Amino acid sequence: MSGKIDYVVNEEIKFDFSELIDVQKIVRESSDCCFNQTLCKINDCVVRLGIFKCGIFNWHKSEAEDKSFFVLNGRFIIELENKEIVLNKHQGCTILKGVAHRPRVVKHATVIMVEGSTVKPIGG
Repeated sequence: MSGKIDYVVNEEIKFDFSELIDVQKIVRESSDCCFNQTLCKINDCVVRLGIFKCGIFNWHKSEAEDKSFFVLNGRFIIELENKEIVLNKHQGCTILKGVAHRPRVVKHATVIMVEGSTVKPIGG
């Protein structure tokens, strides 16, 4: 897939402490090709939900913060400069700060991301 990805990002924290987070409901209600919702804040980090139907994202890196991915459903590929990491359902990995990476989704993926609250989610 080439060209710009329609990536809808909602950085507003959706859930407060002690509130039930219903990921399946968010997934059911999402009609966007690629959607990113900040679920909650934990100390200096945020937990985000990514719903990806397909696409190749831009190369990017964070100079100050590590980033963790955990796949709930589907397949999520993280391209690095020298290899790619293929994550399937119930698999995850952490990308070290300063490491350039580019997510890629062939069919669909639902992914939890944990990252510093100053990180701005980017699209394709």
